[in-house]
Amino acid sequence: MADRTRTRLLNALKSSGPQTAADLAKGLNVTSVAVRQHLDGLHQDDLVDFEDIKGSVGRPKRVWDLTPVGHQQFPDNHSNLVLGLLTGLNDLFGEEGLEKLISHRETHSRSAYQKALEDVPDLAGRVDKLAELRNQEGYMAEVIAEDDGFYLVENHCSICAAATACQGFCRSELRLFKDVLGEDVKVERTEHQLSGDRRCVYRIEAQLG
Repeated sequence: MADRTRTRLLNALKSSGPQTAADLAKGLNVTSVAVRQHLDGLHQDDLVDFEDIKGSVGRPKRVWDLTPVGHQQFPDNHSNLVLGLLTGLNDLFGEEGLEKLISHRETHSRSAYQKALEDVPDLAGRVDKLAELRNQEGYMAEVIAEDDGFYLVENHCSICAAATACQGFCRSELRLFKDVLGEDVKVERTEHQLSGDRRCVYRIEAQLG
């Protein structure tokens, strides 16, 4: 029974993304106490991790999510396909071929993003719209506003397999954000999943002067 509950917790986090223990308990129809006990065990096994998120009132909410090790518990034939295609592309056309592929993807994304953002006048609106676009692509993105700027947080990497094989994809995405948010905007990656962080985070602020 305990193993079954652990499996159901992993499946719930995989299918629905980060959740609180209360949300998981409600969805699985088990007690919050039991869920927290299982989450503690999964955390010790490095299958899940948590983040305490501050709200406007009350205590921070503890939100649980799968770790990279946790994601590896699920077969990923899509990732295997991507890695196979990139390996084949590199074998056939070398690094130049990979760079052309990355450039083509970047050009296509830039055009789509710029079209979506062209009528949004202020930086806050553009960042929110960018997060919305990234969410549609599966990045589980959110925006955290600060007094002097914003953090674009991506809790899931939709191109993790490709970026693992070729980090040119990561460099391309950072360049893409800088292009579509405007020349007067500074974008800096402060957390990077492929460098060992749990997520990717981008610091965004308007350049003065």
